[in-house]
Amino acid sequence: MLPSLEAVVGRCEVPLYCVGVVTTAWLCLWTVFRLLSGVRVWVLGNGRVVSPQLGKWAVVTGATDGIGKAYAEQLAQRGFAVVLISRSQEKLDNVSKSIESCFGVETKTIAVDFGATDIYPTIEAGLAGLEIGVLVNNVGISYSYPEYFLNVTELDQFISTMVNVNITSVCQVSTCPPPPLFFPESKGVILNISSASAMYPVPLLSVYSASKAFVDYFTQGLNMEYKNKGIIIQSVLPFFVATKMSKVRKATLDKPTPERYVAAQLKTVGLQCQTNGYLPHAIMGWLTTALLPVSVMTRVAMRVNKALRAAYLKKRKER
Repeated sequence: MLPSLEAVVGRCEVPLYCVGVVTTAWLCLWTVFRLLSGVRVWVLGNGRVVSPQLGKWAVVTGATDGIGKAYAEQLAQRGFAVVLISRSQEKLDNVSKSIESCFGVETKTIAVDFGATDIYPTIEAGLAGLEIGVLVNNVGISYSYPEYFLNVTELDQFISTMVNVNITSVCQVSTCPPPPLFFPESKGVILNISSASAMYPVPLLSVYSASKAFVDYFTQGLNMEYKNKGIIIQSVLPFFVATKMSKVRKATLDKPTPERYVAAQLKTVGLQCQTNGYLPHAIMGWLTTALLPVSVMTRVAMRVNKALRAAYLKKRKER
């Protein structure tokens, strides 16, 4: 004779109750842990890690505008001498004079075009003999406007330049400082500037998104390789910051100035190997990855970028 429904429910009541208790306790502990971790990173921070005790010099690529310039200034404010690497010698000289005047530190400039691949001996020679404590691989380029892959003007050159600037530079510059930051007895910080677009595919910005995903994965791999050897290697994934490259002209809470973003990001060094760098961006990153499927975010990005593409082409046609 089969047991009655009441008997089956009675037998399951205690095990189900135990499962519910354990699940609730685990969720409570996880929530408390996440809140405490958030307070540790975003309220208390770790601002003392990045200091000249790591080494006299900080090296910043793409240092004449936007986030790169903000890193150079913030590091100079902390007492680092700064090596500025970018394409325009005129812009490098202007930023160099400004930093020396405002912060009273030594600077050095190296003018190279990261779109080329024969520049790294020049960079290595320029860094020879320097005690380097911080390297910021910031240089990067994006699309002039969202576009379908096969419609990009001069596609072959576009691909080559994007790969050289966004990918090759990160790998090659990391090997240039002599002695390398990767020596067993070294200490230092390497910040590789990726992008929030690396967190999921971004249609109509496909090459840029993929190149920044490379930077993120490369950085996380290096961090695992060298985390026990005194080197902090961090992947930085900002959302929009008010810079020329992002075409955001007015800073807001979720689109901060480069100075505000960098000041917040430097406090996360040593606390997160992968960071959005800024509390509103961290919240946006959590919402768009933990709560929404990648397929949803990809469709949303496609819709937004199609609208931006149409607006750009319409405006260009009207000119």
